[in-house]
Amino acid sequence: MDRRAFIKSMSVGSLGAFSNAPFCSQSSAEPRVKPATTSVSWGLLLHLGYNMWCDWDNPSRSRNHTNASASLRFDDLLWNDLLEQMAGGGLNLLVIDLGEGVRYDSHPELAVEGSWSTGRLKRELARVRALGIEPIPKMNFSATHDAWLGKYSRCLSTERYYAVCSELIAEAIDLFDQPRLFHLGMDEETAKHQRDYEYAVIRQNDLWWKDFYFYVNQVERGHARPWIWSDYVWHHPKVFFERMPRSVVQSNWYYDENFDLTEGKDAIGAYLELQRHGYDQIPTGSNWTNDVNFGRTVDFAREHIDTERLLGFLHAPWRPTLEEYRGHHEAAIQQVAAAKT
Repeated sequence: MDRRAFIKSMSVGSLGAFSNAPFCSQSSAEPRVKPATTSVSWGLLLHLGYNMWCDWDNPSRSRNHTNASASLRFDDLLWNDLLEQMAGGGLNLLVIDLGEGVRYDSHPELAVEGSWSTGRLKRELARVRALGIEPIPKMNFSATHDAWLGKYSRCLSTERYYAVCSELIAEAIDLFDQPRLFHLGMDEETAKHQRDYEYAVIRQNDLWWKDFYFYVNQVERGHARPWIWSDYVWHHPKVFFERMPRSVVQSNWYYDENFDLTEGKDAIGAYLELQRHGYDQIPTGSNWTNDVNFGRTVDFAREHIDTERLLGFLHAPWRPTLEEYRGHHEAAIQQVAAAKT
């Protein structure tokens, strides 16, 4: 069986049947996932693909490359250097935002100029593992950050959309040799975040949850554990804690300097509420605006989150893997290494 046939066999079989399935809940059967690692993960997010925003080649959204591009924004030399620095600093987890960065066997039409072949991705993953680093796939399915899906981003919540997403998740799981975790993104799907888009579309209420459960189901079919950004809880805490399965790993994020709960109540307080409701967490910090946030995130989490629920930490630099941002990425690695020690 070739990879394309394998992917189709692993992807959802009856989309119509699934669309009528009841919502899952925290009392659902335990997912078919690999057991948690006993060591704390010290991770970095790096982007292979960076088409997270929907406006293509729009000069008005060119700041920090926040427009979508028809060519891959990625520097091989920087990638190689960052991997070596991660290993030297004791980082043991790498989240790779795949996006349009791979010429998928199931959907090669999503590739842009310079996208990696699946063979190259497999070789790079082997090199990452040889350095003692666990690679984790990330595909962001938030409607605010899915320009990488190309034309399918405008087919949201349709039968065709479900089929494509199912096939992509199955292929990523196959390429990563059944990873322990799979990051689904799911952040910032709000009208506010799309207010300047030329084409804006969001899901909300039951439709958001229906599609979210669909992604979770596809990941768990591949024996990986779903992982998401947790900012949905800031605006919808009641429904979040009613409907969010505890099997889903949570990455709340907060990037400012001040960890006074009266200043960033919703974002900082979410760490405490997730702890109170029994979710496993990987808190996320960044040098997006300052160089002290990550260390303070680690200190805050160690003080407020039980050890058995604290799976690790993730640094998200939020810059493309390009030479002009070398200093920004290297600083991120140094901040993780410093916090680890």
